[in-house]
Amino acid sequence: MGVTGTPTNINQGTKTKGGIGESTLRPDGTLKVTGEFAYSSDMWHEDMLWGHTLRSTVAHAEIVSIDIGEALATSGVYAVLTYDDLPTAQKTYGLEFKDTPVLACGKVRHHGEPVALVAADHPETARRAAAKIKVEYRELPVITDEASATAPDAILVHDNRDDHHAEHVPHPNIVHRQPIVRGNADEAAKKADVIVSGEYTFGMQDQAFLGPESGLAVPAEDGGIDLYVATQWLHSDLGQIAPVLGMPEEKIRMTLSGVGGAFGGREDISMQIHACLLAVATGKPVKMVYNRFESFFGHVHRHPAKLWYEHGATKDGKLTHMKCRIVLDGGAYASASPAVVGNASSLSVGPYVIEDVDIEAIALYSNNPPCGAMRGFGAVQACFAYEAQMDKLAAKLEMDPVELRQLNAMEQGTLLPTGQPCDSPAPVAELLRRIKAMPMPPEQQWLAAGEQADVRALPGGLSNTTHGESVVRGVGYAVGIKNVGFSEGFDDYSTAKVRMEVINGEPVATVHTAMAEVGQGGVTVHAQIARTELGVTQVTIHPADTRVGSAGSTSASRQTYVTGGAVKNSCELVREQVLEIGRRKFGSYHPAWATAELLLEGGKVVTDGGEVLADLVDVLENESVEVEEEWRHRPTEAFDLRTGQGNGHVQYSFAAHRAVVEVDTELGLVKVIELACAQDVGKALNPLSVIGQIQGGTIQGMGIAVMEEIVVDPVTAKVRNPSFTDYLLPTILDTPTIPVDVLELADENAPYGLRGIGEAPTLSSTPAVLAAIRQATGLELNRTPVRPEHLTGT
Repeated sequence: MGVTGTPTNINQGTKTKGGIGESTLRPDGTLKVTGEFAYSSDMWHEDMLWGHTLRSTVAHAEIVSIDIGEALATSGVYAVLTYDDLPTAQKTYGLEFKDTPVLACGKVRHHGEPVALVAADHPETARRAAAKIKVEYRELPVITDEASATAPDAILVHDNRDDHHAEHVPHPNIVHRQPIVRGNADEAAKKADVIVSGEYTFGMQDQAFLGPESGLAVPAEDGGIDLYVATQWLHSDLGQIAPVLGMPEEKIRMTLSGVGGAFGGREDISMQIHACLLAVATGKPVKMVYNRFESFFGHVHRHPAKLWYEHGATKDGKLTHMKCRIVLDGGAYASASPAVVGNASSLSVGPYVIEDVDIEAIALYSNNPPCGAMRGFGAVQACFAYEAQMDKLAAKLEMDPVELRQLNAMEQGTLLPTGQPCDSPAPVAELLRRIKAMPMPPEQQWLAAGEQADVRALPGGLSNTTHGESVVRGVGYAVGIKNVGFSEGFDDYSTAKVRMEVINGEPVATVHTAMAEVGQGGVTVHAQIARTELGVTQVTIHPADTRVGSAGSTSASRQTYVTGGAVKNSCELVREQVLEIGRRKFGSYHPAWATAELLLEGGKVVTDGGEVLADLVDVLENESVEVEEEWRHRPTEAFDLRTGQGNGHVQYSFAAHRAVVEVDTELGLVKVIELACAQDVGKALNPLSVIGQIQGGTIQGMGIAVMEEIVVDPVTAKVRNPSFTDYLLPTILDTPTIPVDVLELADENAPYGLRGIGEAPTLSSTPAVLAAIRQATGLELNRTPVRPEHLTGT
């Protein structure tokens, strides 16, 4: 409309499409499924060299000598670096405290630790040259479990610890300890009519992302470095890289390259510092790409765990108390172990009301592979154990296992074991009701098909090991609780820069954050938020880099909440400035400019009643509006180191699963037929992406239930299966039907009422599958993953 014309009303056809609540398509989706998407391993630079890492062949040893002469003499080799070549006094790095050597100095503490670096003109030349480096080791005894780590004469994995946890732990080989005490568990146990206990073992899981660690470091004319890398947390990487290189952070310009999955495994440094060191040493661009074997040593894994639990209940099923002890193996370096301990302890009760608890969680230093962040982050291990306990208790009480859970389910207002109230919806009982009410898959579908039966529907699948004989069905249920965002007083914020201008006669918004898009769909949601708040169709997502403030890590189910919140906040500030320009230019033409609630919708300024006041093109003309602001969620606080009390978490998410399995009891083979899930997501910003996240997390939980485990030799602490040949992953043939029931109960403290969703389904799918196998076989099955020999007793 013209500025002086009669106001009109906006209609459905002119409203902005592609906003919050719609299943808009991913901007990178087509490129990925057609194989045209550029991942970090696809990067190329003229005249670049290739980097390679020499890694230790033993788990714990003194380094007697390193001879690099033959490697340096190899034709095509430009540099060979060891610890002695590091340019500054800062020779270690780490997420929480810097205990990880850039290159091994005097000692190696785990199998596969980086010892030396090579840069050459061809990747094969670099690999062969690294193989010529002669390292003499003097092997030391290995620490592989709690007994060897905490023995009175135990070798210390790290001498002279000076980190902030050191003075609070009972032994130097314990990274962190978090007790939680509430009420009096011993006294409450006297009121129990039934007490059950169990010891549980959780295996070491790999993130198994398909895109290996890779990056390209390019020396810049100003003496700095341009680093293109696949990571989860650009600014954390930057803060660890700069001191090692001896450069100010502004001279290291990091840009996110295409990331082929992460799941926590890219939160730590892998090849970033190494590539930069080689680029500085040679003055040439250096590319590093791990192969699958090296990737198993190049990132942290999920903590394996031992868990001891005791629960009591009255004869009518009310829980009286809980005691537990959780021992997580953090491996050789701390990584995120302290935070994982905090999660495991504070969430160890599960989504249940228990007033009297006595909890202890610790993480060990050992000579096993380093462990850190992985989807679920300490809550996964605990959920496996407490849900097994619920089934034991139900069996002893002769109660329905779902009804027992519902009877004790927490709800909004419940005090958690840390004393923190749950101040948003906690529909635990409703989630359980919904999954139990879902239709069951048909019984033994292969039986009705006769000779036409598809063996893929049977245990053993295409190996054609059974045609139904000795196959038994089982059904199991589980529910879990997961925190969202960084906890325990961490300053968890994100930054968003939003710009609005007219380009080619159309209003366009540009969103710039440092958020790592690792496949979760954040770039899709950011565009949806901008369309919703700014009323424009065209939104450009600027590549993530360190030229904008930190967006924190793409982990802890936090990015849509925190960086999405930052984008929403910056968009709102841009909108206010745009409306001010409109008031200045056109306020005299219509009183609504001064009195009405104004919105941006369909490229226009409109009142909340839908009356159009102006086109955005006319408002902005040649002006642009840009805002860069930080945004924070509510503050949290550290847990008390003696009692574990404190408001440590900002939000909780809940998911429940029902697993249906068929088990060949003679051969010990399991086929998961269905994994139904019900989850509260607060608000589904992109419903299709929400379903994808829930189904993906569900399968990752199923993997650790029945097949995934990094096997570490208990005598040598060496990894036995660092390949996708021997580390088994679920494929499309293993994937069951995954019906999903989504609840949207808004959290009034969160942007749009949303909840972080990515991790919760990874928790409860594992114990649901184990529960179903237990029902089918009658076996106790207190470890993951379940292997055929556990079912057959062979």
